[in-house]
Amino acid sequence: MKSRAWLFSFLLLICSNVLAKLPEQSAVPGGVMILPVGNIQQAKPDVRFEGKPVMVVKADGLWQAIVGVPLSAKLGTLRIVVEHGEEKSTQLFTIKDKQYPTQYITVKDERKVNPNSLDMKRINQESSRIQEALTAWTETNNEPVNFVWPIKGRVSGLFGRRRVFNGEPRKPHSGMDIAAKTGTPIHAPAAGIIRGTGDYFFNGNTVFIDHGQGLITMFCHLSRIDVKDGQTVKQGDIIGAVGATGRVTGPHLHLGVSLNDERVEPRLFFPPESELKN
Repeated sequence: MKSRAWLFSFLLLICSNVLAKLPEQSAVPGGVMILPVGNIQQAKPDVRFEGKPVMVVKADGLWQAIVGVPLSAKLGTLRIVVEHGEEKSTQLFTIKDKQYPTQYITVKDERKVNPNSLDMKRINQESSRIQEALTAWTETNNEPVNFVWPIKGRVSGLFGRRRVFNGEPRKPHSGMDIAAKTGTPIHAPAAGIIRGTGDYFFNGNTVFIDHGQGLITMFCHLSRIDVKDGQTVKQGDIIGAVGATGRVTGPHLHLGVSLNDERVEPRLFFPPESELKN
């Protein structure tokens, strides 16, 4: 009986560690910070960063805040606000510098670099829809941060790179690119709810998945979309296929991760890149 009890306890420990799997911490702009904010014997605290709600999960016997750091973050000391009922406190963390390289890209369609007035009207309308998807918040205590890669392929573009299109500087790359053949099925990296789909000027055919507590994944340039807004998906479900829609130079998947409405390094959430290879 004692051996069975010991085995049961051991299996529970393993399961709890799997469920509590956290992203890799990276204290740089575009990174992720993991900060202990209370003992799990206490009620779950409310945590905010720059006024936005922050994911809080159970791990290692503590409540842990999982904070997305903006690419535009100033170096030095930043803070989160932690509320336990009527008690409020602040917790500091430090962000260090990271030099992201510059990527020079040539796009044949000049309008994808310098949109005309009609294009800008469309882009502005789409921006509000994209922002609505990225700011979705679903309260849950089952945060599936143990992601799997959505496709196999070659990494063709890294997160954070300063991009120059046709000689003109533009915003840094907010995700990572994985090159693959048009039509390659794209799988949900974890369970979630589809929080938006559409054909966007820059992003092409796009799908957003809400994984709970402000953790959103984004899939762009698809050749087709196989899910609908509001649909529940499981890890591994097919959500669409690789394509070359929007502003692209060839077929690939743009994979983005947003946490507390900040675009962060996707590789912090996924297995080693060796698992990307065919």
